[in-house]
Amino acid sequence: MNDQIKHFLDTLDLSANTVSAYRYALKRFVEIVGEDAPLDVQNYEKFLAAIKDFSPSTKQIWRSAVLGLYSFSKSKDMAELHQITKHYTRSQGKRVVNFNREAIERVIAYCSQLSGSLLNLRDRAFVLTLADTGLRISEACALKRGDIDWQEARAIIIGKGDKQDVIRFSKRSIQALKEYHVACALIEPTTRMPLKSQPVFARHDIRASKKIKPISASGMWTAIKGDPMQGIKGRIEEAGVERNLIRIHDFRHYFVTMTYLAKGNLKLSQELARHSRIDTTNRYAHFSGEADIAYDEIFNQQKDEK
Repeated sequence: MNDQIKHFLDTLDLSANTVSAYRYALKRFVEIVGEDAPLDVQNYEKFLAAIKDFSPSTKQIWRSAVLGLYSFSKSKDMAELHQITKHYTRSQGKRVVNFNREAIERVIAYCSQLSGSLLNLRDRAFVLTLADTGLRISEACALKRGDIDWQEARAIIIGKGDKQDVIRFSKRSIQALKEYHVACALIEPTTRMPLKSQPVFARHDIRASKKIKPISASGMWTAIKGDPMQGIKGRIEEAGVERNLIRIHDFRHYFVTMTYLAKGNLKLSQELARHSRIDTTNRYAHFSGEADIAYDEIFNQQKDEK
C-alpha cells in the first residue's frame, strides 16, 4: 500500500501544506488498517470508526485523503464508500469553542523553560510561536526565515484558502526563534542554502543528518503530542499533562481566546485570527461578555452583600 500512497501523493496538484496533511492522514490510515490491508469498503469503515472522536476539520481532510487514494487506485466501490461517509458524518450546528486552557498553559510554561539541545530550543520556539501568533501547525512549518521581518516582528504568509495574511510575533516568541537559529548556525555554519530560504523550523533527526530540511506538520505533531504507537513521548506528556487533553489546534484556540479576553472586541480578534467570517470568531464569545457580568451580579454579588 505504501507504494500506492507514494504514487498518489506524487500526482497531487495541491499546496505543499495540503499534501503534507494528506501524507499524515494516509500514514494514520495505514496504522489503523494495516500495511497489507486491501483498499476495500470494510477497511474504509474501520478507518472512519477509529477516527470518530477527532475534530470535524481533521476528519474531513483525512477522509478526503483516503477517498482520494481509493479513487486513484480505481476502486469499484466509490458509490458505497460515499454512502458510508454520509452515515458517519452529519451536519452539525455551530459549536462554541471548548478546550482545556489550564492544560495549554501548563504546556506553554513547561516549553518556555526548555534549553540546551536543538530539539529543546526548536520545540520551545514552536510552542511559543503557535500560542502567540495563532498560526496553524502547517502554516508554522511552512515558514522560511525570509518570511519574517525581524525588526517589525511580523510576517506575511499565504494562509488558509490561499489568502495572504499578516501575522505578528510576540517578544518572547521572537527571542526564542533567535536563540534557536543561533544554535542552528553553530551546528551547520557553512551551509550553502541562502539564509532567507532556510526553514524557520528544521528537522534534527538522524535521517536529516546535517542538512537543513524543514520539518513537516506531522513531524512537529509527533514532537509535541508524541506517538504512543511508536513509543514516542511528546512535550505535552513531559509537561505532566495527559496527551488526550490537548489537540494541536488548541494552541490556536488559546490565541484567539486570549485576544478576545484582553480586549472584548470580536472584530479585532477576527482580524488577528485571520477568520474570513465573524461567525467563526463569535464561537469564542462565551469566554467573556455581558452574560457573564449579568450572571455574576444576579447570583454572586447580591449574596455577598448579604
